[in-house]
Amino acid sequence: MDFVTYDVADDVATLTISRPQALNALNSQVLSDLGMALDQAEADQARCLLITGAGRAFVAGADITEMAAMTPRQAEAFSRHGSAIFRRLEKLPIPSVAAVNGFALGGGCELAMSCDIRLASEKAVFGQPEVGLGVTAGFGGTQRLTRLVAPGVANELLFSGGRMNADRAFQVGLVNAVYPVDELLAAAVKLATSIALQSPVAVRATKQAVTLGRQTDIDTALAIESAQFASCFGTQDQVEGMGAFMEKRPPAPFTGC
Repeated sequence: MDFVTYDVADDVATLTISRPQALNALNSQVLSDLGMALDQAEADQARCLLITGAGRAFVAGADITEMAAMTPRQAEAFSRHGSAIFRRLEKLPIPSVAAVNGFALGGGCELAMSCDIRLASEKAVFGQPEVGLGVTAGFGGTQRLTRLVAPGVANELLFSGGRMNADRAFQVGLVNAVYPVDELLAAAVKLATSIALQSPVAVRATKQAVTLGRQTDIDTALAIESAQFASCFGTQDQVEGMGAFMEKRPPAPFTGC
């Protein structure tokens, strides 16, 4: 991978988009590298995924120099490529945490929104500026933003091409918390590690219930939850977790079995 670095520690896989000379802009190669890194995280059976950017940007957007000369057919293929990678990230069986260290514009905002949890530094900036380039968002921005924040807030960003600072992103619920720049990564690692320490069986079942349930009606969603709840019983994690609770002791490390 030329533009994504990959590391695993304490069952947390960290993906760092590293194309700082272009503010980590997403071209076709970066997207392919990101897909390879997701493959590796699954192969390593990581329990949580952390995504951040190198330098002063998370991801400043898709690569305009690559897009400028695209035909409509090429543009659709590029959009589908990015959307497929981001959807795969969204559907990973493990939780994902975005540590948004700087600019998260266009494709960068869309990448962050594909993660389950978003933390931001005080210097983070969010936005979907595509209309100022004569195009729409192409990697899910028109769909995820309207699902994560109030419709009027989403529409304002999408229609005006404006930007949102970290404090405003926190106020509207786009990010969970805002940290000083030099504290962001440590906070993200702490959160990801706390997730990795929980029962992998239960965390995966919980994510499945959340992901599938929000795409359907409440009655179907409750049935999905019941099925995921039942799937945990009889596992080593469930036996150990409940046994430790009844015996008033900390559980042994969960095995994910």
